[in-house]
Amino acid sequence: MINKSNIVIKNKRALFDYEILDRYVAGIQLFGTEIKSIRDGKAGLTDTYCTFIGDELWVKNMNISTYFFGTYNNHEPRRDRKLLLNRKELNKLIRATRETGNTIVPIKLFIDENGRAKMEIGLARGKKTYDKRQTLKEKDDKREMDRAFKK
Repeated sequence: MINKSNIVIKNKRALFDYEILDRYVAGIQLFGTEIKSIRDGKAGLTDTYCTFIGDELWVKNMNISTYFFGTYNNHEPRRDRKLLLNRKELNKLIRATRETGNTIVPIKLFIDENGRAKMEIGLARGKKTYDKRQTLKEKDDKREMDRAFKK
């Protein structure tokens, strides 16, 4: 029995810069040393984005640090990795990204209960500057309410 993992790597910038319209959970095609690095928590989603190459979805610019105990067969840290979704979901995303202003952003990377690396991606639309200010204001208000409640 595999212990439930608590590895969750979030892309905080995505939730600030984009309005998430729809969410999907996709598998990732990885090498052996990559999954070991993810289990060690040595991955980052900063400046990561998803794009279609042909009719396949790829995540670009995702950093998975090299595995410390890896030898000559260690992986390249910022290589492109294929996301695994079924054809129905891929077709839906292709249609949605053809609309103006829609994009696909990685939201979080996690290990599921079976020990596999999964990525939550979101169909998103970019926020305007005033929307970002509104998000910050709501966050500050929530923090103030929590402080007042604790007293």
